[in-house]
Formats: sequence, structure tokens, C-alpha cells
Amino acid sequence: MLYNVTINGQSYQLELEGSDRTWSCRLDGRSVQADAVPIKPDILSLRICAQVHEVRLERIGAETFIYVGNERFPTEVRDPRSLRGRTRAADDQGPKKLTAPMPGKVVRILTTEGEAVASGAGVLVVEAMKMQNEIKSPKKGTIRKILVRTGAAVNAGDVLAIVE
Repeated sequence: MLYNVTINGQSYQLELEGSDRTWSCRLDGRSVQADAVPIKPDILSLRICAQVHEVRLERIGAETFIYVGNERFPTEVRDPRSLRGRTRAADDQGPKKLTAPMPGKVVRILTTEGEAVASGAGVLVVEAMKMQNEIKSPKKGTIRKILVRTGAAVNAGDVLAIVE
């Protein structure tokens, strides 16, 4: 599995292969042996080389943080194989289309045309299979156009809004 990871503003490429506890890791091409034992949901005991760390994951709104001991680091993990990972990894130049990830119904529009939005800010909510999915802005910008209305049925891939 290959991931692009940004921790505290620094980007890394992490390649993982492993089983339940022992992982073979390559961090920016350098081999690292690691053992991970889940303690509680979102908390791991992580041994890298001879050092043991308690690592905790915390999500606050659209942001994700990891704690190593008492130190907190803003974190972003992208899977380049996924559509969502490729969208986030794309450059922020030019207008970006927000598309429906699956068929569903627009249940809420959170912004208006002309409104400034931050990267990762919610733009609208699509309900699919009784689950509400917040569609977020892929970049900091302005909502140029909202192409759907509340209650509209959408198909996977339909363009819902444009952020410029």
C-alpha cells in the first residue's frame, strides 16, 4: 500500500507491507521495521526500531491530527490510488469541479455562489443509502457555480458545484 503523508507541513511517501503486527515500511525509499499494536480505537502502540511511541489520532472538523506522546502534529494522508486522493493531490490552479461520489439525493447546500471557501470546507451534502456524505471543497477559493438544488437526484460523477 502506498500513501502520501503530510505531517506538520512536511510531505513523505509511505509504502507499507505487512500482517497483523509487523510491518515492512519504506519511508521516502528508506526501509524501516515497525510493530503496531492497537490499544484502543485511534490509539496505537508503535515500535519503530528500538523506540516505542503511543500514537493517537484525532479528527477535529475537517482537520486530522496525530499525537506522539504529548506533541500534536497536523496530518493529512492521501491514497494516490483512490479518486479522492488523486483529487487532493492535484494542483490548485484553475477551477475544480465537485462531483457526486455515488448516486444519491442532495439534502443540504452549505454555501452560496460567490462565497469564499477554505480547502476541505463543506459545500453540500448528498444522501446515499441512508448515509449523508459531505462534499468538500478541494481547494481554497470561491464558489463559482452551484449546479444542483436541494432535493435533486444525482448520479455518480455528476458535477455538483465549481470552485474557482
